[in-house]
Amino acid sequence: MSIDTEELVLLENDTVLEDFYNIVVYNDNVNTFDHVIETLIDTCGHTSEQAEQCTLLIHYKGKCSVKRGDYTSLSPIRNAICNRGLSSEIE
Repeated sequence: MSIDTEELVLLENDTVLEDFYNIVVYNDNVNTFDHVIETLIDTCGHTSEQAEQCTLLIHYKGKCSVKRGDYTSLSPIRNAICNRGLSSEIE
């Protein structure tokens, strides 16, 4: 059985994707849009446009993935988000 190049690339990509996680921020009825936007800019390095789009998704969809990376680099960002009163998890 031989594996063609396309299959090999897919296998490599599948392996790499397993090492990445997402910070997901959840909607609440406490924080203002401005506070969420400011938090995403300060903690995730979002542009104002990115932060606004994520905030709208959080509000209307109930949650949004706001940052992707390895667990070690995401953990302090997630903690900073939580310290500002937002509900978030690393998934």
